[in-house]
Amino acid sequence: MMAGRVRPPGKGSSLECLGKGSLMLVSDLLEGKGSAVAIIASDATVGAVVADLARHRVGALVVSPDGRQIEGIVSERDIVQRLSELHTELLEEPVASIMSTEVRVCAPTDDVESIMNLMTEHRIRHVPVVEGGQLSGIISIGDVVKSRIGELEKDRDELMEYITAR
Repeated sequence: MMAGRVRPPGKGSSLECLGKGSLMLVSDLLEGKGSAVAIIASDATVGAVVADLARHRVGALVVSPDGRQIEGIVSERDIVQRLSELHTELLEEPVASIMSTEVRVCAPTDDVESIMNLMTEHRIRHVPVVEGGQLSGIISIGDVVKSRIGELEKDRDELMEYITAR
């Protein structure tokens, strides 16, 4: 069962309403970056989280007993917030003591703009992708920004082509 499963709406984006064409979907992002997700067990130590974050070069790990179900998510931000209270003792604490259990998730069919809005509204940087009730990927704020920059560059190129064709 998903911990605190919340899913944003996938329809009615402003780009769709403006007739801008097809929207970039979460599945499009996953095609480009892959569906690998760094996970950790809830009984692992925070020290293990720090090591895995560095090893995988990511900012968050999905807390999962089996790589399919989500119990929570733990990020660099979670560690830093608790570090000021517990100092080095934090490294021996279990992940479950600092992980976020209300995990915002999305589906492969959700549009990237709605994920961008979700991240902004809830001040989160990582959104696991769930398909058929199981973890199937993760989208970071970096993925969303890269996608948006690509869209803007494409729009710019099309406008330049239009202007110079006159």
